[in-house]
Amino acid sequence: MIIYQNTKGGFTQDVRNNKIAQKIEDAFYEHCVSHNNSAEYRSWANSMQYMCNVLDDSAISDDCNIAIEYQIPLTGRRIDFLIAGVDDNNQNNVVIVELKQWETSEPTTSSGVVRAYTGGALRSVTHPSYQAYSYARSIECFNEAVEEDHIHFFPCAYLHNYKESSRSNIDSPHYADAVNSAPLFLSEDCTKLRSFIKRYIHQRAGKDLLMCIENGKLRPSKSLQDTLTSMLHGNEEFFLIDEQKVAYELVKKALDKAISGRDFKYTIIIQGGPGTGKSVVAIQLLCDLIKKGHTALYVTKNSAPRDVYFAKLQQDNFRSKYINNLFRGAGSFIDAEPNTFDCILADEAHRLQMKSGLFRNKGESQVKEIINAAKVSVFFIDEQQRVTSADACTVDMIRQYAREMHSNIIEGEEYNLSAQFRCNGSDSYIALINSILGIHSSPNTLLDLDYDIQVFDSPTKMREALRAKNTNNKSRMLAGYCYEWKSKTKAHEVDIRLEDGFEAQWNFNNAGPWAINPNSFDQVGCIHTSQGLEFDYVGVIIGKDLVYKDGQVQTDASERADSDRSLLGIKNKADAADTIIRNTYKTLLTRGQKGCYIYCEDKPLAGYIREQIQNMRQTTVQDVTPLVTEPEKLSPILEDAPEDEKYISMYPVYTIRAACGYFGNLEPVSQLGWMHVSGYGKKDRTKFIVQASGHSMEPRIHDGDYCLFETYKGGSREGKIVLAEHHGEVDSDYEGAYSIKVYHSKKKYDEFGDWEHESITLQPLNRSYDSINIIAEDAESFRIVGEFIETIDLE
Repeated sequence: MIIYQNTKGGFTQDVRNNKIAQKIEDAFYEHCVSHNNSAEYRSWANSMQYMCNVLDDSAISDDCNIAIEYQIPLTGRRIDFLIAGVDDNNQNNVVIVELKQWETSEPTTSSGVVRAYTGGALRSVTHPSYQAYSYARSIECFNEAVEEDHIHFFPCAYLHNYKESSRSNIDSPHYADAVNSAPLFLSEDCTKLRSFIKRYIHQRAGKDLLMCIENGKLRPSKSLQDTLTSMLHGNEEFFLIDEQKVAYELVKKALDKAISGRDFKYTIIIQGGPGTGKSVVAIQLLCDLIKKGHTALYVTKNSAPRDVYFAKLQQDNFRSKYINNLFRGAGSFIDAEPNTFDCILADEAHRLQMKSGLFRNKGESQVKEIINAAKVSVFFIDEQQRVTSADACTVDMIRQYAREMHSNIIEGEEYNLSAQFRCNGSDSYIALINSILGIHSSPNTLLDLDYDIQVFDSPTKMREALRAKNTNNKSRMLAGYCYEWKSKTKAHEVDIRLEDGFEAQWNFNNAGPWAINPNSFDQVGCIHTSQGLEFDYVGVIIGKDLVYKDGQVQTDASERADSDRSLLGIKNKADAADTIIRNTYKTLLTRGQKGCYIYCEDKPLAGYIREQIQNMRQTTVQDVTPLVTEPEKLSPILEDAPEDEKYISMYPVYTIRAACGYFGNLEPVSQLGWMHVSGYGKKDRTKFIVQASGHSMEPRIHDGDYCLFETYKGGSREGKIVLAEHHGEVDSDYEGAYSIKVYHSKKKYDEFGDWEHESITLQPLNRSYDSINIIAEDAESFRIVGEFIETIDLE
């Protein structure tokens, strides 16, 4: 999906008329995509000025095509800037530019990972060159138009604020692989970037290459089960993107330290929802670690993915003993000696149990046993995918046992996976499912229309619609466990009977795993045979354990089959059973990469789901707010700052919530902490930070923005944005404290020939707000606290 598109000439005009940021913002809403990110808005206004300057060369034709914010198919990631055209040889080319606002960064010992201030804190992130390269390769993998139209990609990164004096931090031999794949350009490299683009883009191509990519047919989606053999042979099948790469490199670094004897033992916690690539990272690590001679294992409680991997590898002539040495069940480490293995990768860790064995009477804790057995234990976990009463693993449990086993714990926001790579990269679909199931509140955003979600009144019609999608054996039916498994003992018994003459059996494994058996389409999978796997399309039968009643979605554990052991011991514990049922359906409903078809036994529930889909598709632009599933932002305020950074790159933040409306209430002022600000470099105790409240200074200052001010030292304030303090009356009837506005005043000579204020006006930028007039007699209780410098970019 391309958000903004234009020719070079049209783009240049939008930038020079200072309209580019607003046009990009408007384009988001026109494409039915929510966007409410003031920092990103400011970054567009800033970065596009630099790109306009780079492209200011007649050798690059004005009719070349430009795109901004292109969403990579089947992912939730967007590319900042693309320009398309042909070179001197008439070759179709696209240059990808990854843009960053950074002024500096810190190197790491990990390949393709740097430390930079983003989100208000110093975090590990992918090197911009690696990011650009991985995005380009992802498009090449997903889009058939790239091959059909002979389109060549040339990625690069442009850090237009980055200081040349810090180049060695980001452009060094350590990062040579990334920079060679996608050249890096810093603040003084405008001419070099222009030359790079001119090498590949001179004239407009014979067709609009960006629209060819936009409308190009997507290649069949890759799945781990289809690519595992190639990965074990050392081939690159998946290109780890952003936080996936950071997590991958983190594990490798920890293993290097553990093997070298430094700190010796590590436990790493990587959290991520369905479709964020947990299994991709785990399998990529497995393949790369064993290739380097490490003893590494992939472990799951659920046997379904292991059975599929085993079958696939056997087909490709891998020996059973070799496969069994790579893929283990979670109960395999009861008697393991400490640190037997270099690395154990525990996927779907939320499924780990306390006891092992058929009767769950062996061992102490699967989590503890895995930590004990490995020098480095890695837990990929999503607590909202715990689907049986025996699923015991939580993040807190991992921490507890890691401390007990004297293992160093590594976790954090920067290592968690958030980008959506299933469900066609649709974060809003995940938000919709969370909302319907009551896991999170209503997303109030527009539904991505390129994810195929349909609700059927007939299970037979759903099955036939799904069958039409099963051209490559990657579509399956799934159901909640509301139906007895009669065919387990009587092969010809029907397990599921529904309206419209629908009959089906539960999944079987007689001729290989159900998920990949070409004859298993008409069987129905359950949570145990589908969790940890993905399909192109799924058709989900929602049984009577989930209903819509009294205006809300409710669960009914009594409707589960008697043979269902997932609620063992908790059927009469309403809250626990409720969570398991909702988590089960969330897991089933998020198995499809391209689409999900739904049939509900409860007709009111079907109507409710239809209504929620329709409401999201009809939401007006004015109603759009950010998705509820966006990861919670960490506070950018730190309790303290290093002494050598105070008043240089870290400035004090005060409790003032300065009104961008009228004056806020007067409260005692105290220091909250410290916040990082780039770009100043020498000690200045006059700078401080407060948070804006309200909308009167939009579009320059938005509600919630952190604003950097300089203490007022005297001199003219006319026409400047100021932080004003007032303890008297405002417009004769308002008593207040602090406000951010544009300062204007009229003066006159008093009776002694000195200047005095005739009037003071604090003017908003947003015309929907009125100015604040300070009564002349009350001017003594009014003062300017500081002059505005900038809002702080937290991205």
